[in-house]
Amino acid sequence: MAAEASPEPDTAEVLPQHKFDSGALEAYLSHHLPGFAAEPEATLTIAQYRSGQSNPTFYLQKGSQAYVLRKKPPGSLLPKAHKIDREFKVQKALFSVGFPVPKPLLYCSDPSVIGTEFYMMEHVQGRIFRDFTIPGVSPAERSAIYVAMIETLARLHSLNVQSLQLEGYGRGAGYCKRQVSTWTEQYQAAAHQDVPAMNQLSDWLMKNLPDNDNEENLVHGDYKLDNIVFHPTESRVIAVLDWELSTIGHSLSDLAHLSLFYFWPRSVPWINQNSNFQENKGIPSIEELISIYCHCRGINSVLPNWNFFLALAYFKMAGIAQGVYSRYLLGNNASENSFLFAKIVQPLAETGLQLSRRTFSTTPPQIDTSPQLFAQSKTGQEVLARVKHFMKRHILPAEKEVIEFCVQNENSVNKWKKPLVIDKLKEMAKAEGLWNLFLPAVSGLSQVDYALIAEETGKCFFAPDVFNCQAPDTGNMEVLHQYGSEKQKQQWLEPLLQGNIASCFCMTEPNVASSDATNIECSIQRDGDSYVINGKKWWSSGAGNPKCTIAIVLGRTKNASATRYKQHSMVLVPVNTPGVEIIRPLSVFGYIDNFHGGHFEIHFNQVRVPATNLILGEGRGFEIAQGRLGPGRIHHCMRTVGLAERALQIMCDRATQRVAFKKKLFSHEVVAHWIAESRIAIEKIRLLTLKAAHSIDTLGSAAAKKEIAMIKVAAPRAVCKIIDRAIQVCGGAGVSQDFPLANMYALTRALRLADGPDEVHLSTIAALELRDQARDAKSKM
Repeated sequence: MAAEASPEPDTAEVLPQHKFDSGALEAYLSHHLPGFAAEPEATLTIAQYRSGQSNPTFYLQKGSQAYVLRKKPPGSLLPKAHKIDREFKVQKALFSVGFPVPKPLLYCSDPSVIGTEFYMMEHVQGRIFRDFTIPGVSPAERSAIYVAMIETLARLHSLNVQSLQLEGYGRGAGYCKRQVSTWTEQYQAAAHQDVPAMNQLSDWLMKNLPDNDNEENLVHGDYKLDNIVFHPTESRVIAVLDWELSTIGHSLSDLAHLSLFYFWPRSVPWINQNSNFQENKGIPSIEELISIYCHCRGINSVLPNWNFFLALAYFKMAGIAQGVYSRYLLGNNASENSFLFAKIVQPLAETGLQLSRRTFSTTPPQIDTSPQLFAQSKTGQEVLARVKHFMKRHILPAEKEVIEFCVQNENSVNKWKKPLVIDKLKEMAKAEGLWNLFLPAVSGLSQVDYALIAEETGKCFFAPDVFNCQAPDTGNMEVLHQYGSEKQKQQWLEPLLQGNIASCFCMTEPNVASSDATNIECSIQRDGDSYVINGKKWWSSGAGNPKCTIAIVLGRTKNASATRYKQHSMVLVPVNTPGVEIIRPLSVFGYIDNFHGGHFEIHFNQVRVPATNLILGEGRGFEIAQGRLGPGRIHHCMRTVGLAERALQIMCDRATQRVAFKKKLFSHEVVAHWIAESRIAIEKIRLLTLKAAHSIDTLGSAAAKKEIAMIKVAAPRAVCKIIDRAIQVCGGAGVSQDFPLANMYALTRALRLADGPDEVHLSTIAALELRDQARDAKSKM
């Protein structure tokens, strides 16, 4: 009689729906499996692996012998699924040529033994990594594990199908088309609800099949880290498991399936994975893995139709998730978390659609490996390279079209709208994964990483919008991400992160000196289950954007017993709430700044919102503001460095083209000195910006207060001087609409007020410096 046991990791008692007659199994194996009955007195123990989502898999031990049994699940099954006879056939062929698979021992087609067909294989003792970030190992070993995995895949795809005697294992040419059809049928058979993204992705795949759909290689079908057994102590593959989806087809489908976790949507929780995949040191980039794979196979690393295969991988993954949930509903699944798969079908399909629109370079980007004072992470360098490529290829060529649209509609009813090309660019950037780069929790980037990316986007006035990294939305999203309730995040943060809505921030008031925020008079008073807002605001940036839906309002919630810094709160106010009156746009040196939604005066007259719209709690407004004033407020400084680079470029171009007094402008010493001084100034403010970003990364916003204040003074001052020099070199053209310099100057000069007056920052810097000096003197004493 067999006993239930769980001597093997990731195993437990056999699930009730998967129990079978162990006595019949033992009798059958004793007669048909050589060596099984060598220890007749030993008890057969059976445990079930919990990780399998498809064919139930069991660990068997009898005396010193260990085996693995795989069988079909019981009950009604999807057509063409769970063909375990194919698994046995392919493993037998691979084992015969020395490819690392468990040794296949026996196949039983008689369902009367345990209720379904099954097969037996040797148990392989080694390591299986369920968490793809491979915690608990060094970065070097983590890298070696990934390299071994990709080299094994290349070895599989290099095998000759004829030599394996697997000529009839697949259906030959047309693999990609069959895959789309098969998974469409599988999904439709298992679907429990309509998911439009799945239908759209299926249609796109069928319409964009690779021209060369006749490759015939042995493919695994589900090749990934947790289907591989590694040597107990070495970074070496000793067995590849789970061949259920194997067939003859296109090798890039396996490579794409292995790669899909590099593009995994952050909104979808990873089963068996606890940390951010791409933030783990030692994991090679996708381009590096592709390079190794192609080198091992001796093929070109420029992969045609790569976006198709990634989209297909996500389509299959969504189909698999739907199948897992379907089996959960039928009670046929071994995993306890199977019910979770219902929620991930749609986001996986949407990710596949995004990848289908994306253009890829599969060769590793050229990364600067020279020592740097404030070094970017590997991910940061890769994203920066992609942003630069996107700027050069898509954004800068569209600049003329956007400017012409703004000029033509300056005084029309469409003056607050944006040209269609912006929406197209946004869709492309989102598909490229260049979206919400400012928010570390979403992008995985540090502040130093983002500082250099923001510098690049600062070279074009509409580039931040394309990447969904525009003010004031970035600061508002940071507030909601850091301080918002779950309901507030769902209602407002998610649409902002998706780019479906826009927002404004209402703090400054016309009737008080708002540089001292304790002067803010706008009232936020509790009235039952509501708060009532009354007051006047101005310089509310972005309120003219047609997509502006929500405002974050800073106001006074009077509390006589609280300090002056705990008498203000922040509340979310939908702009269509009765009593919200948008009065007028304010000009900046005559510019209305239509593209960015302008800067408005807004009145709040008995505006009533639910009490749940209050952020964090009463009296927490300054606490929130300080959090918002950290990373969000040096984003302007980051972008102004790029703006300065653009101004210097214009200055140099003009100086090399124009002649005055019989020589080029750059030959005049004063102009040459302006160019030199501008370069020095840019390098200085870049370093100070990076230092502030590094301090935020390592010490936090509060401890980086001095560095933040310093760069908020230094950057706009320096850039204003650089733009002023560029205007001077360009002469009359510099202040005309033919050059962007006048607008650049207006916006940069306004930053010396918008980010808080220089004088306030200088007072802060002085106070912090005196405190630090006093502390140092005391420690010496």
